[in-house]
Amino acid sequence: MAGVLSAALFVSLPAVAAAAAPAPDVPSFNRDIRPILSDKCYQCHGPDDKGRKGGLRLDDREAALKGGKSGEPAFIPGQAGGGELMKRIHADDPEDLMPPKSVNKPLTPEQITLLEKWIAGGAVYEKHWAFEAPVLPAVPAPVNAAWPRTNEIDHFVQARLENGSTPAPEASGHALLRRVSFDLTGLPPTVEELAAFLADGSPQAYEHAVDRLLESPRYGERQARRWLDLARYADTNGYEKDRARSIWPYRDWVIRALNADMPFDEFTVEQIAGDLLPSPTVEQKTATGFHRNTMLNEEGGIDPLEFRYHAMVDRVATTGATWLGLTLQCAQCHTHKFDPITHTEYFSVMALLNNADEPEMELPDTAREQKEKERAAKLESLISALPGRWPSAPPESAAPTSGLNAAFDAWLTGQRSHTAGWLAVAPAEAKSNMPLLTVQPDKSVLASGDITKTDTYQLRCTGLPPGITGIRLEVLPDPSLPARGPGMAYYEGPKGDFFLGEFQVATGGQPVKVASATDSYSKNNFGQNVSAQLALDGNPETGWSTAGDEGQANEAVFIPAEPLNPVAGELSLTMMFGRHYACSLGKFRLSFTTQAGQGITASRVANEVQPLVLKTEPVTEAERMLLQREFLLQAPELAEARKEIDALRRPLPALTTAIMRERPPENPRPTFLHNRGEFTQPREEVKPGVLAVLNPLPPDAPKNRLTFARWLVSRDNPLTARVTVNRAWAQFFGRGLVRTQEDFGYQGEPPSHPDLLDWLAVRFMDGGWSMKKLHRLIVTSHTYRQDSTSRPEAVARDPENKLLWRGPRLRLEAEEVRDGALLAAGLLSSRMYGPGVYPPQPASVTTEGTYGALAWPVSTGEDRYRRTLYTFTKRTAPFAFGTTFDAPTGEACIVRRDRSNTPLQALSLLNDATITEAAQALAGQCATGSGSVASRITQAALRCFSRTPDPAELAMLEKFYNQQLERLTASPDAAALIAGESPIGTAPVHAAWTLLIRAMLNMDEFITNP
Repeated sequence: MAGVLSAALFVSLPAVAAAAAPAPDVPSFNRDIRPILSDKCYQCHGPDDKGRKGGLRLDDREAALKGGKSGEPAFIPGQAGGGELMKRIHADDPEDLMPPKSVNKPLTPEQITLLEKWIAGGAVYEKHWAFEAPVLPAVPAPVNAAWPRTNEIDHFVQARLENGSTPAPEASGHALLRRVSFDLTGLPPTVEELAAFLADGSPQAYEHAVDRLLESPRYGERQARRWLDLARYADTNGYEKDRARSIWPYRDWVIRALNADMPFDEFTVEQIAGDLLPSPTVEQKTATGFHRNTMLNEEGGIDPLEFRYHAMVDRVATTGATWLGLTLQCAQCHTHKFDPITHTEYFSVMALLNNADEPEMELPDTAREQKEKERAAKLESLISALPGRWPSAPPESAAPTSGLNAAFDAWLTGQRSHTAGWLAVAPAEAKSNMPLLTVQPDKSVLASGDITKTDTYQLRCTGLPPGITGIRLEVLPDPSLPARGPGMAYYEGPKGDFFLGEFQVATGGQPVKVASATDSYSKNNFGQNVSAQLALDGNPETGWSTAGDEGQANEAVFIPAEPLNPVAGELSLTMMFGRHYACSLGKFRLSFTTQAGQGITASRVANEVQPLVLKTEPVTEAERMLLQREFLLQAPELAEARKEIDALRRPLPALTTAIMRERPPENPRPTFLHNRGEFTQPREEVKPGVLAVLNPLPPDAPKNRLTFARWLVSRDNPLTARVTVNRAWAQFFGRGLVRTQEDFGYQGEPPSHPDLLDWLAVRFMDGGWSMKKLHRLIVTSHTYRQDSTSRPEAVARDPENKLLWRGPRLRLEAEEVRDGALLAAGLLSSRMYGPGVYPPQPASVTTEGTYGALAWPVSTGEDRYRRTLYTFTKRTAPFAFGTTFDAPTGEACIVRRDRSNTPLQALSLLNDATITEAAQALAGQCATGSGSVASRITQAALRCFSRTPDPAELAMLEKFYNQQLERLTASPDAAALIAGESPIGTAPVHAAWTLLIRAMLNMDEFITNP
């Protein structure tokens, strides 16, 4: 066979000369023999050394010639009947027969003959075609000058047509524009677009239409939906609680990138490692959300590190399917049974992806910033008005302390009695069992990295004075933390929560008794009792938390039983965090005081104002105003007046998106080989690397995600370009040139047109990895433009249309069905981007019988009719209409969607709320339109099918309309129900048109791309 399948790379043997190329009548190893061995033999005699039977390996020629435990070679080149392989294949004894009857994979006589001919011809092995870098093949000469062709694709396709098959003629203008409009934009053409196309008599009319569609913003929306299948995109976490997450900015990034025709190699690099690019932009960081689409388990009692491991398993599998077309997941538990991928290599690929943290990044939000400015102005106005809202003294009271100034003076005196002067100290050493603790310039400590359900922080402070009477622990917010902290909780509990179970002090290796503790704020998200005092009781299950005050600073003050005299000026502090979910502290600062007195307590006064409280000399007017402000914001007398102020002081929720962020060099995450793929069985540490069967990583490049991403789209990588163009081909034809889009390995199906696949792959790379150029090339070929009508004689020879003797005819995908109905009705919104919306569907879909019940507040106005791409997707209960038409759930990477044909689909097209509203909307236009009923039916058909009905169809449709009108005129209640709340014209007329349109939307032609 011409092309890559004939480019043999022969395995050289130390003791055997390289075999000569097989004669033309000798079966090809790649085409004929490997599929047999892979299907029948490799599971027991393949790459997996631990699962190999009898010590015999057949996927490697040298090993096969060496033989197994019997000591006999598997075959003897040149001798058809020689060797252990053929002896076992022809064995009469069931104990010796191979493949054994127990596996139920008998060889056919034809397969045995092929094996015999191959062995007789020298038993030449070839490197698997997909692991050889593609080379630009010559374009075949025309087979028949009379056959239509528009570009090189047609030369390749027509060269493969056999047995007298000929290409089909070009489809009609109506069908062609509808087909390419759906394929490029996910929408049918409008009546106006169709009329303009049919009226354009120029030879380039179709090309002009294609260019218009490629430049449409709808193009990015359509292509993004296909990519999001691979990215396993959804708006919730999955698993038991299935809470909502903010990831839609990643979806919007994909749309924008595809509309801008971002080169696919850049598109790849930014999604795998955008954060590692020089001075990465917000958009490049947002792009790394590709691998943040993994599910997050928040079920009570889970180990977060275990489910992070499961997320990594998903990332390896998704990367393999999306870019390499390999089933990498098969090597998670052992060396791959079929492909040359070892167990160690699997974890080496994981190591390349594993050294990243998974934060949420705050995004610029102009609207939020403007609201914050408005809120700040209102807040200042309300605070300034607080003095005027101080309650008046009772008339009978003449006490001087009844006024505002007296109350303030009393408050200030009280604050001075229990406020200390604090010395902030940067720990000389800060370490933990898991998180990385980094001392900041302001002497605070910031935690990063992974956390567990029982984290312990160990801090050593030096240079401390004698006579320490108090230790202050400030818990501080930070943008790097979930919900700005101060905690690191990110699942199950409130984001940014923490729980301090124990606070211990020691000096000179001896524990120090801490007598008491106070805090500025405490609240328990689970349970009742919580306080800093409980962090001293020896029970790590009780302690201090500030749940509900995330993003705010608070403090706890710990008082030793006796003033401390640190040995050599050194104190050790131990803090224990955790509960049934991981909730360690994210940012904190330690301070010490030697101030005498037992009245020191935690203060609600802002940290920067506390020094003013302690001033003994007269304060300035400005300082007094600042102190009075603090008083007014705490005085119980103004609690009611402060409710709005307290609400305004809490910042608006930030717009965030989930991203990847490389860990600092001082805190790399090791990756281990896990025995049998089990999280609980880590073995030796593995280093980052790629598959030996493919091109190597650049020797001098750092082994990180960025190098890996660039390796994926290297011209030396034999798979990525092939896999990508094959997926594009499948998008337009319903079947890839390699049918098994997700598997280019030994178990995958060989390409139907290998030379065309390689030609497209090389052209794709040479063309700057442009998806728009690739799509234009495919859809402007005659192969794509062919009529899709079946021909009995061609069906008999090629029932699956592998040789592409006709055009594609495919059922539309879920999004295209719904969006097409809305466009036909004139309801579809063109608004792009933003959070997910909630189209009409029964609320019970997401609230009843599901984990993590989710309210479904049906959108109103324009959001009700947004493109289906923007519909909020709940993993455990996805949008019902989409599920009916085989849309994915977002739980796993989907390379190929199923296309089912079920009665439920027909029922949905008759009864779904959106389809019903679309039918009512288009019916209203027909009811009030001008012209005869027949002419209005014709216009409705143009909207629904992109063509006019023939006379017989028109007569049938008009008859149906008249029957319904007669019936509904006699049944006004039924007419009112069908027409909806706001009938246009008379209810019977609107209802009759509604039933007609609903029937049209239920037809096979409406949901099928011609």
